Amino acid sequence: MKYSSWSIPKGPAIIPKELLAAGYSPLMSALLALRDINTKSEAESYLCGSLDCLGDPFVLKDMEKAVFRINRAISQNEKVAVYGDYDVDGISATALLVKYLRSKGLSCEGYIPDRLDEGYGLNTAALQSIYEGGASLVITVDCGVTASEEAEFAKSLGLDLIITDHHEHDGNTLPDCCAVVDPKIEGNPKNLEILAGVGVAFKLVCALEKDADIILNKYADLVALGTVADVMPMHGENRYIVRRGLDLLSESKSPGLKMLVEESCGNRKLNANAISYLIAPRLNAAGRLGCADISLKLLLTEDIDEAARLTAELEELNSSRRDIEQRIWDEAKNDIGSKKIIDPIVLASETWHRGVIGIAASKLAEKYSVPAVMICLEEETGKGSCRSYGGFNIYEALSACSVHLESFGGHAFAAGLTIKKSRISGFRAALADYYKTAEITCENSLNCDLIINDPKLLSFASVDSLEQLEPWGSGNESPELYLPGATLERAISIGGGKHIKLQVSKGDILYDCVMFSRKIDDLGAAAGDIVDIVFNPQINEYRGNRSVQLVLTDLRLSDENSDMLRILQNGKIEPWELMDICPERADFIKVWRNIESAGGELSGTADALAMLFGEEIRVPKAAICLLVFGDLGLLEIECNSDWISINKTEPSGKVDIMSHPLISEALELRESFYYGR
Repeated sequence: MKYSSWSIPKGPAIIPKELLAAGYSPLMSALLALRDINTKSEAESYLCGSLDCLGDPFVLKDMEKAVFRINRAISQNEKVAVYGDYDVDGISATALLVKYLRSKGLSCEGYIPDRLDEGYGLNTAALQSIYEGGASLVITVDCGVTASEEAEFAKSLGLDLIITDHHEHDGNTLPDCCAVVDPKIEGNPKNLEILAGVGVAFKLVCALEKDADIILNKYADLVALGTVADVMPMHGENRYIVRRGLDLLSESKSPGLKMLVEESCGNRKLNANAISYLIAPRLNAAGRLGCADISLKLLLTEDIDEAARLTAELEELNSSRRDIEQRIWDEAKNDIGSKKIIDPIVLASETWHRGVIGIAASKLAEKYSVPAVMICLEEETGKGSCRSYGGFNIYEALSACSVHLESFGGHAFAAGLTIKKSRISGFRAALADYYKTAEITCENSLNCDLIINDPKLLSFASVDSLEQLEPWGSGNESPELYLPGATLERAISIGGGKHIKLQVSKGDILYDCVMFSRKIDDLGAAAGDIVDIVFNPQINEYRGNRSVQLVLTDLRLSDENSDMLRILQNGKIEPWELMDICPERADFIKVWRNIESAGGELSGTADALAMLFGEEIRVPKAAICLLVFGDLGLLEIECNSDWISINKTEPSGKVDIMSHPLISEALELRESFYYGR
């Protein structure tokens, strides 16, 4: 098992009849109901969305001031600089605003600081250079909300400054400048806190244009890039914007984006996952290695030849990034060794590449199920990347430990810091102490959304329809479905041993499965074993053929033998379990024949009886048959510790097995699942 525990729903899904009547499959209806969507109109609004979900951009504080100053720049034909960040969010936000302002006739250039030489955010040297280049207005995107000193410097130069950001404010006085637009600042609508840096830039452009639809038709692809890459919540305005952006991205007229998508995705489906795992890493690679201007140029270029050249450069940088990342990852794992990890990980090294430690920190957090901080040391100072795990707010943790830090900033889930080498051990201890007091349990637990009681629910049409729930992301995660008691038919290594291709069966249905980033020696099961699986159902397309494929999140051996004793001892059967394993008349016949073949008397351990009955039907199903026979006076059953004795008896009269309350309850549960409640 990859996860230490699985959290499985206690009962079957409750499906609103209205959704089934509207034509949604039981699977789709169940997943909609889990999202508190219970009516046809709610489903249509969620799945399709409309422009109406985009709120008025002027509800953001200082938006009017920002628009007024930019309109003045347009009317007076001023030179403007857009100051961004070196990640995909910052780069796409910079490209969006530069393109828009240029379309209004302004002389406008984008500025992305060098990650290695300048670091994150505004700096006075860059502002001095921009001022000397003739700009009279600087607009930040995805940075600046804590840059009070830099704002004062810009003011001393006579350089106007508008800040747009989406990061947390440190609680001190806001920068003194023309406007500070940041949904995280107190007094702004809470529903806009989900915006990425590019989302705030989008709001600014909508306010300038006064027509969100026009802006989406031109720039939704850029907004989608930054929003998905920055792992922002995929609901509310973000969900609608990303849907529009994916449509635009698939037929982008931008030479740079078109070339990037073709190189990254090939013939793969263009969705949020494609941005996260194929497109964003390439754009980020340039920023991580100190060449973010390459990514910005690619998003801005209108020249096909230049787009091809820049895309090739990104491919080379991304390859280098992977090599560096692997080396750092191996060193970090060696540093940890066989230690039992219970506190946040804090590692430091003078050999690590500062631009890549964030990826390694994410992998450490995921592997060890605790927050992780990786610090790149340069002489007596370190720059660190922090990643959260399991709902732990890393930004608040850094704030609580700030006495040990030179500076810090970021989000609840990811942050950066600067620290003196001499303070690292104290910071490590303080972070561990804070972690112990936090009311968050970072258990490596897998949450299952829905139990699949009937494998027929995973029909091609049903799984194909789940595409309507996309884009997946934070707050709209792809469903984790639980299928118990399947048979593992085969498992082979693929991808040079990095992944596993499997087949599982249940009933008379065989499913193709794949499990990524798992070696076959670590699977913990072999062909013929009865297993439980948690998976995300997808449509796989290969050489023009489309079929259902289960992408496994985890797999474990079924502990069905213990179900024999549990069911016979106390008759405890969960509702979802009853739906899954309720016997048919043919099952009762098979169990009865086994008893008669043994002369009407059977005894043995739970494991022994499980093996006997489990040759023909699943163990818990056989246990329910025995339980029903016992209730109806056909058998006398005694359970003593792990020993079970079964004796055939003569009933006092004719009995109807299928009228037993357990069978009736199962039929009612199944009917409510397929026909709604």
